[in-house]
This record gives sequence, structure tokens and C-alpha cells, in this order.
Amino acid sequence: MGKRTDYISWDEYFMGVALLSGLRSKDPNTQVGACIVSRQNKIVGAGYNGLPMGCQDEAFPWEKNGDFLQTKYPYVCHAELNAILNNIGMDLTDCRIYTALFPCNECSKAIIQSGINEVIFLSDKYDGSDVSVASKRLLDTAGIVYRKVDVQRDGIVLSFDEKSV
Repeated sequence: MGKRTDYISWDEYFMGVALLSGLRSKDPNTQVGACIVSRQNKIVGAGYNGLPMGCQDEAFPWEKNGDFLQTKYPYVCHAELNAILNNIGMDLTDCRIYTALFPCNECSKAIIQSGINEVIFLSDKYDGSDVSVASKRLLDTAGIVYRKVDVQRDGIVLSFDEKSV
């Protein structure tokens, strides 16, 4: 008997970790996850969009629209920033980041400053917006490669049924 041939690719694996991380988000509208990976394909950081440590989810708004201070935007840390801040304490130079959503301009600044040299994203739904244009301009100027994830399947099903192992 030969080895399995239907195993997932590295891109599918790491994007899966990013998507799974996003499921930790308390945001009722957008759940974004990110996963940072070393050149040796080792996960060195993960994060999701949420409030900073010590800030209770119930004490802050989760609205998308309205007065700025009554929305989530001034309070929530994006998945990419959290993954950078949550890294295992190593230099992130030459790492790559997998993220469910193309990074905003603020996260792109953090990505550049951290030394990450590749961004792999699933969705670019804000393409053409000012935030996306600024983000791509920053990444292009800094020489950061970005690409849409290459997957060969529509999804992966996880089961917590111990009999399926």
C-alpha cells in the first residue's frame, strides 16, 4: 500500500489554521484569522480579530456603523496584528503570513516592520477601496510578495468525534 494522495497542501493547511483561528473572534460580523509560518513550515504565531487582552468583550461595542466611538473600529485588533504580537518570541524575518482577508494598511505596516516577506490571503473583498490601495502600495514599495491562496478543494471538515480518528 502506498502513501495517501489526498492529503492537504501546505497552503491549505496554514490557511485552515488561519480560518480556525478566526472562529475564536467574538465579532458578530467578521471573523478573520491569521497564521505566521517560518521558512521551515513551522507555525510561529496565530491571531484573530478581537479586543486587546484585559478588555472585556461585553464592555465594548461591536457595531459596524454609527458614531466612531460607538463602533468596533477604534477598539478591535486585527488578526494580522494579533498574530504578530502573539508570535512565539522569534524574529519574523522571512516568515509568511496566511490571512483570511487581505490586510488593511495598518496591518500591512506591522507586517513590513516585523520582517514578514510574503502575504497569502483568501479573500480580497475590499479590493479597490482606499484602505486596500494604500495597503498594496505599502507592500509593493517594501517588496513584500502577496498572493491569493492556492487551494484544490472547497473546504475541509473537522470532527470532534473520537471514533473518526
